[in-house]
Amino acid sequence: MFITDIKRVIDQVSREKGIEPEVLINTLKEAIISAARKKIGPRADIEVHYDNKTGEVEVFHFKEVVEEVEYHDSELTLEDGYEYDPECEIGDSLGIRIDTEEFGRIAAQSAKQVIIQKMREAERNAVYENFIQKKGKIINGIVQRFDRGSIIVNLGQTEAVLRPRDQMPKENYKRGDRVRAYVLDVLEESKGAQIILSRTHPEFIVELFKTEVPEVSEGIVTVRAAARVPGLRAKIAVSSMDSDVDPVGACVGMKGNRVQSIVQELRGEKIDIVQWSPDIARFVCNSLSPAEISRVIIDEDNRSMEVIVSDEYLSIAIGKGGQNVSLACEITGWHLEVTSEEDYSREVKEGYNSLMKLAGVGLSLAETLFKGGYSSLEDICEANVEDIVSITDFDDAKVEEMIEDAKNILEMELSQEAQDQGPEGSQEIQGSQEIQDSEEIQDSEEIQDSEEIQDAEDGDELV
Repeated sequence: MFITDIKRVIDQVSREKGIEPEVLINTLKEAIISAARKKIGPRADIEVHYDNKTGEVEVFHFKEVVEEVEYHDSELTLEDGYEYDPECEIGDSLGIRIDTEEFGRIAAQSAKQVIIQKMREAERNAVYENFIQKKGKIINGIVQRFDRGSIIVNLGQTEAVLRPRDQMPKENYKRGDRVRAYVLDVLEESKGAQIILSRTHPEFIVELFKTEVPEVSEGIVTVRAAARVPGLRAKIAVSSMDSDVDPVGACVGMKGNRVQSIVQELRGEKIDIVQWSPDIARFVCNSLSPAEISRVIIDEDNRSMEVIVSDEYLSIAIGKGGQNVSLACEITGWHLEVTSEEDYSREVKEGYNSLMKLAGVGLSLAETLFKGGYSSLEDICEANVEDIVSITDFDDAKVEEMIEDAKNILEMELSQEAQDQGPEGSQEIQGSQEIQDSEEIQDSEEIQDSEEIQDAEDGDELV
């Protein structure tokens, strides 16, 4: 055999590269078949047998016994067949054992190249199959080098890339540092598997809680949602399958030791752990903590909610740069508008006053309309008759009169505003005209004075 001690080679490559021995054995067989056909002919029927115990390789060339040979690489005559099997007959297929040394140096080199190529392909496939199972998990690596802002991480079997947008702000690494990151994606490319890492993805924090909190890894506590502003703040919503287990307390840990280890991994990123609830209003109130919520107004059709908080909690509910409310929107999946009690009271008062301008609309009816989502005359004008009928005791004709009345009031208000602005505009025009007339008179006087001076000068010349 042109490869000595093939079993030892296969075992060593399998152990070092993580490739199954069967893959290497099949690769070896394909390489030998390729080399044999190059030596014997393209139509040659070659079979390779490998002994797993001894590592011995046997190669057989099968030829069909025929009366007249047409293809020498796949057929032989009956007389030639007798040399291998005295009892052979026409139509039999004889397996002739051949020595691989007969392939020659070129054939052996070709077989070696095929083996190397197949081993590389098998290695790439093994790497891909290994890491595709780790997609969505946390992995550890060592910083190997830097490439245009990206960090190339050595994972042992292969390399991974941590792109600039997947790196934490103000996080610096040097060669040899250990990196803990989330496997964002595994791409199969011609050069091998490309592994994309991330330290900014929301799922990274979820996986960190799985590693630090046994209740999460065991499924007792579930992380329902997570949102992050990487390096600054994060929110996670948790729930418990066991009523005796407090999900927030389990994630925080004794004296906050569990969550603190995650905060340290994230370089001080603040983490809010909130209680998930099937009641969306309660869930929203929890998600905006530590702000205290006074009331919420839900619009289920648009999946939006107006949240009213006391004036002293307004800045807390919104958060620095709007972080708190934006993260709450992400984990709840609802659009949230935070309003202070003072602003809301003013809006309610203005809305009630506007609605009570309608004929036959008192305080109770105005309250009904306001709660139904009609907070102004503009809302009444744009409303459907059926929608207002459904929340009031009015019939269609009465509602149509109300809508028409709202339109008339708006037109009157717009007309009144135009009249109020009219005199001011007239005064401005009049003032402008007076200035213009004054300028014209001044110009006329200057011209007249100039003419008198010119006449006097002319008179002097005559004298």
